[in-house]
Amino acid sequence: MSQREGKQTTGGEKERAFLIAVDTGNEEQLLSVEDSLQELATLAQTAGAEPVGMMTQKLEHPDSATYIGKGKLEELKALEGQLAFDVVVVDDELRPAQQHNLEDQLHARVIDRTELILDIFAQHARTREGLLQVELAQLAYRLPRLSEHAINFSRVGGGTLGGAIGVRGPGETKLEIDRRRIRRRMSEIKRELEAVRQHRQVSRQQRASHALPVVAVIGYTNAGKSTLFNALTDANALVENKLFATLDPTTRQLTLPNNQEALLTDTVGFIQKLPTDLVAAFRATLEEVTDADILLEVVDISHPNMHEQHEEVLRTLKDLHAEHLPRITALNKIDLLGKTPQVDTSFFPDAVAISALQRQGLDTLCEKMSQVLAVNMVPICVTVPYDRGELVDLFHRKGHIEQELHEEEGTLIVGRLPYSLRGQYLPYLCAVPAHVHV
Repeated sequence: MSQREGKQTTGGEKERAFLIAVDTGNEEQLLSVEDSLQELATLAQTAGAEPVGMMTQKLEHPDSATYIGKGKLEELKALEGQLAFDVVVVDDELRPAQQHNLEDQLHARVIDRTELILDIFAQHARTREGLLQVELAQLAYRLPRLSEHAINFSRVGGGTLGGAIGVRGPGETKLEIDRRRIRRRMSEIKRELEAVRQHRQVSRQQRASHALPVVAVIGYTNAGKSTLFNALTDANALVENKLFATLDPTTRQLTLPNNQEALLTDTVGFIQKLPTDLVAAFRATLEEVTDADILLEVVDISHPNMHEQHEEVLRTLKDLHAEHLPRITALNKIDLLGKTPQVDTSFFPDAVAISALQRQGLDTLCEKMSQVLAVNMVPICVTVPYDRGELVDLFHRKGHIEQELHEEEGTLIVGRLPYSLRGQYLPYLCAVPAHVHV
């Protein structure tokens, strides 16, 4: 059995994982190496492995050949005999040569953080789109890692001397064939995903034509996004105490105060060192974030690294060119802070302290969403004739009403509307009467 095939487990037996990381003192890395390794341990557990130990080494940069230095590598080889681990998980993305060299020195498989995250995504993908996105990211990851050593330079046809009639000649290495197959499959997937992207774009245009504002739920993975999504919409999105439990986006309608309607979309969680290929593969899904009217960021206020996680979310939003969108912060899990939690909301924009699990603070959060949506609408004052009651109903559902009075000529409404609906009310525009105070 090759190292890359992995251990065949039976009866629910878990692979034993040993975690390693190099501490370069990089100030751009938000989490300390210890906290990053703890997060890696949670990722490994989510993937189905059992972490049995971890090792760090301070270096200016990872060793170009084996990631860790020779001394630490000898220490790791000794620990392999003591702990009997099956897989070594590295808290960075390895170059192919580093991965091969480490495996040559160990009996265990070696995977990096990127491969681990891809494995978790592969486990959690449910829809056709999600499966395609994961496959594309996996192929992009594996393409440069196809090993010359694994194929022994074997050639189809056997070369110029000997071989069967009709197949003599230089032939192709198995490596070249595998690479061509992977590139062809990647092209097929990209075409399928482009069709999905076009379908999503049509869906978004249909939403826009109905003037339903979109609120995208974002946040660091395992912050409680799906729990909040379910609490607000009475949906049944998957909720697990695991990283990346939600992969495929889910959208449901939400009724805010004053009967205003909006669409709430649950999205994939963010995490530090999110693989570039993964972000690229999930472009269609992440467009749900970039096309939203406002972002609802969920922060696990009970987590010791909540500020660092928040900074990583901001960094990802910048990569997606979505940092300019209006944002509300739901400081979640206040139920874990004790009976009388003291929550400082000053660090976060438009923050509301909540417990999605206990349904605490949700009314305040909905009111905050309604207010932020209203700010991003156009102000308007209209007197709608009583025989156009459907326009009053539409204003209630799509807009934000500040004052509503029943006057002799009709229903006077002062409030805000999505710009796309303004044209329907132009015949009924009026000045705000002196007796109306808003």
